[in-house]
Amino acid sequence: MVRYTLRQLEYFVAVGEAGSITLAAARVNVSSPSISAAISQLETEFGLPLFVRQHAQGLSLTQAGRRLIAQARTVLREADRLVDLAGDISGQVRGPLDIGCMVTFAQVVLPALRRDFVTAFPEVRLTQAELDATGIVAALRRAEIDVALTYDLLMPPDLRFVPLIDLPPFVMLPPDHRLATREAVSVRDLAEEPMILLDLPHSNDYFLSFFQEAGLRPQIAERSRDLAVVRSLVANGFGYSLANMRPVTGAAPDGRPLRILPLEGDLRPMRMGLMTTPQAETTSVVRSFVDFARDWIQEDFRNGRVARATAGPQAAPALDRDAPPQAPKA
Repeated sequence: MVRYTLRQLEYFVAVGEAGSITLAAARVNVSSPSISAAISQLETEFGLPLFVRQHAQGLSLTQAGRRLIAQARTVLREADRLVDLAGDISGQVRGPLDIGCMVTFAQVVLPALRRDFVTAFPEVRLTQAELDATGIVAALRRAEIDVALTYDLLMPPDLRFVPLIDLPPFVMLPPDHRLATREAVSVRDLAEEPMILLDLPHSNDYFLSFFQEAGLRPQIAERSRDLAVVRSLVANGFGYSLANMRPVTGAAPDGRPLRILPLEGDLRPMRMGLMTTPQAETTSVVRSFVDFARDWIQEDFRNGRVARATAGPQAAPALDRDAPPQAPKA
């Protein structure tokens, strides 16, 4: 007979991830004695120590604890799926939904999409994570997220990709750059200029492929994994950079202006879409999110309503009007 509860497993996982009863208690919003009692009861039930108590360093999982916590996560996920199944049967959209998002556009796209989705479906408990392309694939395979907003940079055969919108590449320049007065530039124009490379897995290969296909080698002066840092480096005159997601205000995070120009040539756009596992698509909450996001991207994101709402009336004049027609204003 099972003599432990889902709540105890939740506390076990929280302590294992936090490494501290105090931090875990704050995370799940219960008292530390309740957490301690739950862990003690689980250790008694399993007949195994789950943690090594180290007064100076908190708690660390034992070898048995590491094996059991992986199964505990699975049990908790499957328990959540029961809620979703009940929603399927009753025709309601409710239950947990864990969303991943490509870190390069999470701040622009996900908060507004999340707000509108939970407004439409208030019984959905939504969490989010910002990851790079490799991290998204790994998190989907480990069932840490149910669905992800990402680019088509990595397309594993065991995952499904639902395309939403094409985002052509563009170049960001400081406004006083010698090329800034042009209507458009080519990779040949940029080949001898210092480049600030967005150095994320797969994204970097995508941008560098433009030069490789033209038989050119870019002059990489700086690398950063943070798109906001890349924009600020460009705006402060350290070089140019390539991207697919426009700044909302046409400016860097430090407020300095950017000149945004389309890239000439037959260059492959990045395709934004939703990536899921085949198993996740069987749940009503994931299907509802996929359908909602598809409509939202077409109606709100493509048409610029999200950008205007985010940027506010004072920022609207700063939007660069030389962007490619398909590039969203967000």
